[in-house]
Amino acid sequence: MATQDYAASIQGVSIRVTRLDASGNLLNNPGDSYTTSAFMRLSFTPEYEQGDEIVEKSANGVICVSYRAPDTLKRVTMELAICEPDPELTQLVSGGLLLRKNYGTYAAPSRKSIGWSSPAVGDDPAGNGVAIECWSFAVADGKRAGTNPYFHWVFPYARLRQSGDRVIENGMIATTFEGYGLGNSLFGDGLDDRWEFPTATERPYSYARSSWAPTGRKGFYEWHGDITKTISNSARSGSTVTLTTSTAHGLRVGDEITVSGTNGNAVIEGTYTITAVPLTTTLTYTTTTSGTITSAADTGTVLCTANSWAVTDFTSQGSTTSYNTPGNIDYNADEAIDFIIASTEDPTS
Repeated sequence: MATQDYAASIQGVSIRVTRLDASGNLLNNPGDSYTTSAFMRLSFTPEYEQGDEIVEKSANGVICVSYRAPDTLKRVTMELAICEPDPELTQLVSGGLLLRKNYGTYAAPSRKSIGWSSPAVGDDPAGNGVAIECWSFAVADGKRAGTNPYFHWVFPYARLRQSGDRVIENGMIATTFEGYGLGNSLFGDGLDDRWEFPTATERPYSYARSSWAPTGRKGFYEWHGDITKTISNSARSGSTVTLTTSTAHGLRVGDEITVSGTNGNAVIEGTYTITAVPLTTTLTYTTTTSGTITSAADTGTVLCTANSWAVTDFTSQGSTTSYNTPGNIDYNADEAIDFIIASTEDPTS
């Protein structure tokens, strides 16, 4: 039996770009990780340092020693091209100002990102860099592989900036970033614990087959790995079940959970969607039947598999007069380069 299915990497499925802190840790706050399928290409070229060549000749001019050290990998050069002038992804990758506007009211804001302003002259656009992950289809024998149908590409540390001519004409204006990538062991197993080879992230790039890719997503997300919590109490009123966990569960409304291992309360076990989170240690969901349960003092587990939470809004990261750029007195290396700023227009006028 073959040791692999010899699948080819075909087409780009999606890309996830995540901000790093000053040490190289992945940040996972609102506005830190962006996922999209709207990219044209992600290209990379291994760049090698040529080994030193040592040649010595004898007195009669004949070579007596000839040695050449091996070439060594020093980085990868990278280029990312996106389909549209996406202001949120652009600010995440290359700094500058994300321009946002409130389409609601002051009491009920509905803020949208509507533009971007470049870094100032002299600014470091790349900041602390980003981690870039890309997924492509795995195709074997002319069709998508039945097992692990994706390739997962990991570039754990990249510093990019905008590059190339940008032309406003009778056609699409593309946005291209270029820079370089290095290893980053602090990438670990990723935002959602899905990267199974954390030791490999000390290298500039890696890839592995995967059963999952972040399809159908566009925008900022917060990510989590598998969340498993122990049940300490359960209650049922009609078809509504309330579970209490022994520690804060960190789950949110809309998360899908699997309940199992209870004290004979099979009527509340299964896979459900959380409808409310009254407290940090309680959650509720609705079953298809109604009734009571046998014991409130319960055991069992609640499992929420690795997933993401869509980001609907995030706050400004500072004033509009003192931007967070290297060299400023108040520069914070763990914050985004420059800031998110809001329109001065009154949304009610």
